[in-house]
Amino acid sequence: MQYKISSMVSQRAAFGQGLIEKGAENPNLVVLDADVCCSTQTHLFREAYPERFFQVGIAEQNMLGIAAGMASMGLIPFVSAFAVFLTERGGDQIRNSIAHPRANVKLNGAYCGLPTGRGGATHSAVEDIAVMRCLPNMVILDPADATETRLCIDLAMEIEGPVYLRTVRCEVPTIFGPEHQIKLGRTVKLLEGNDITVISSGMMTGKAKAAGAMLEKQGIHIDLLHMPSIKPLDEEAVIESAAKTGKVITVENHSVIGGLGSAVCELLSKKYPVKTSCLGFPDIFLQCGADEELFSRYGMNTENIADTILKRVK
Repeated sequence: MQYKISSMVSQRAAFGQGLIEKGAENPNLVVLDADVCCSTQTHLFREAYPERFFQVGIAEQNMLGIAAGMASMGLIPFVSAFAVFLTERGGDQIRNSIAHPRANVKLNGAYCGLPTGRGGATHSAVEDIAVMRCLPNMVILDPADATETRLCIDLAMEIEGPVYLRTVRCEVPTIFGPEHQIKLGRTVKLLEGNDITVISSGMMTGKAKAAGAMLEKQGIHIDLLHMPSIKPLDEEAVIESAAKTGKVITVENHSVIGGLGSAVCELLSKKYPVKTSCLGFPDIFLQCGADEELFSRYGMNTENIADTILKRVK
């Protein structure tokens, strides 16, 4: 399925549809759910391949253990649950049963970051990248739109080992066409500029690109790097852009602690020190409310991003 540029499509819908396509190609693909299949759209796979869909219920630890066992028998499990419960409640099983033995299990952390709809404040996951990034053998993918979500499913299937995929609940603008491709550990250059390097991931890439368009009208040209692959990180692209602009800012749907910003700061502090700042959520538990209202409150809407970049440039 192809998505029209600028059309608003939720990543969860693209995830559900993408699983059906991969299920047709690979009979070893199975899906496990923690009683959220309608929310994460894995019910689409259940309807297409009921014999390969396993409803475990609200028992994330058990679900992850089952997935690890299935992987040891040659199956390729896609485990889907809300990111906050998948990474926190299932942390022991992810570490010891999946990451440590490098089990071929794919993890879909749904409702990641701020947008949780009516899930409530407890359902926001602003620390999931930090939790997963420190695990050896774990790959982390954070797609920008529906097109990349489908591509991340393809990429995850090609990787022999554990993969953590972040998907958001809300609809996001489609910014990539059918010709778009992604590679593990490689950046996507969206805007070319010399004034400042902006590094974004996930749904925030659409906002960062829109902010870049606003700034161009003021004569500010950003070097925008989108990172669909957070771990491994495209170190060469980050250093090359930082060397060109001398200033870096990261933008992510995650806490400023432990996520994309931390990964970039760790890299640059060792290999190319430049002034770097991180735009993300502060060290707090988020409130519950309308997505865009909260993005604005936390300084993370398009206008806020543009203003912050402008201040850094000046």
